[in-house]
Amino acid sequence: MRLALVSAALLFTTSVTAAEMNPEQQRWLDELAGKFELPVTELNDAITQATYQQSIIDAMTRPAEAKPWHQYRPIFLTDKRLQQGVEFWQQHAELLARAEQELQVPAQVITAIIGVETFYGAHMGSHKVLDALYTLGFNYPPRGEFFRSEFAHYLQLAKEQDWTLDEQKGSYAGAMGMGQFISSSYRHYAVDFDADGVRNLFQPVDAIGSVANYFHEHKWQPGDDVAYPAKVTDTEAADALLSPALEMSHSWAELAAAGVVVDQELAADTPVKLIRLDGVDGPEYWVVRHNFYVITRYNRSPLYAMAVYQLSEQLKQAYEQSL
Repeated sequence: MRLALVSAALLFTTSVTAAEMNPEQQRWLDELAGKFELPVTELNDAITQATYQQSIIDAMTRPAEAKPWHQYRPIFLTDKRLQQGVEFWQQHAELLARAEQELQVPAQVITAIIGVETFYGAHMGSHKVLDALYTLGFNYPPRGEFFRSEFAHYLQLAKEQDWTLDEQKGSYAGAMGMGQFISSSYRHYAVDFDADGVRNLFQPVDAIGSVANYFHEHKWQPGDDVAYPAKVTDTEAADALLSPALEMSHSWAELAAAGVVVDQELAADTPVKLIRLDGVDGPEYWVVRHNFYVITRYNRSPLYAMAVYQLSEQLKQAYEQSL
């Protein structure tokens, strides 16, 4: 499958001029021009400035989220990431407290997101965003429609932010800043948290405020838990409740009736979901709640959401011990 995807991607291996556009590419540009109210000439000009990067296709076909949990977790749950996270929290304590107060998102969750995404701003990506979005939008059929949309959003964002198109660098997927916002998220959820007239997600103030705002806009429930480790007394009955859907698909009463046990008192009608992860010693079962689903709005992988949650809990404990 991977070879097939790469072979398909190699149909277009360089940036092209308007005269070299094939009919399908021209149709894509016409669609983007209509949807985003962008001149086709502007889209054409952006494409001539972009360069196809095979390394981006290669990275897209081997995401970390494809690993089992027992291999994924050690990538993000490390002593160094925890230590650096506490230092980041200490350095920006007032700012994080303000974000928590105004937007009702816990400081440890904001810190964990930035820690998982960019190691607290140390690794924000080395790919030109224009190249990444062009490569994936016009050369990666499985998700081409999504990344073409992000390509157009990036053109609009660059005008709004007064950037040159090849100025910004980010991840292989075109995500930017300390919190790794894709272009549409940058436009919709980034905030000017220091009121300097610019939404700069490459600096801590706006990055912290914007991560908090993202979670606030996706209905984070302050005071609610995220997840509980669970035991199952009837594996067959519990496994029948598993679902690839990310939404809360059951009530606690349904899980309890299937022999799921957690060390927490929950109302029978609490919306929950059961997930199973591949742990070192076998399956790990977790009962997750709405706030876990909110984390998956940032990245749709349950592995990602669990890593963020567990790092956030470690950060909270370590930070409180440092006071």
